[in-house]
Amino acid sequence: MVIRKAEHIALIVTDMDRSIAFYSELFGYQLRARGESKTREMAFLHHAEQPGFEIELIRDLVPQGPYGEKGIVNHLAFTVDDMEEAMSYFRKKGIQFHTETPNIAIDGAKTAFFNGPDKELLQLVEPARR
Repeated sequence: MVIRKAEHIALIVTDMDRSIAFYSELFGYQLRARGESKTREMAFLHHAEQPGFEIELIRDLVPQGPYGEKGIVNHLAFTVDDMEEAMSYFRKKGIQFHTETPNIAIDGAKTAFFNGPDKELLQLVEPARR
């Protein structure tokens, strides 16, 4: 099997500092990485009791349109050992990725997005070697 586990869940937020404080103070998550691109600010939070799963917070710096008042889950991500092998495997299953080659995340991980059957956004992640 190519998938090892669920990697993280990404949440759209409107105030990064407030959201980091919320998940840290209420649930014990700690900031692992924070950075931004031209269009988004992102933060990754981890929990000592759940070392293989993270919460990714995303704040759009460039508006992407209105979001629901109850918030939005941006995507579900899965860890893979080898991104190129995983992309090849899923392409053979009929998956069309959003890009031909993997992207590099702010923490150095390789990532690739695609859609599920109801157009839900899914992502493969090959973590950066530490």
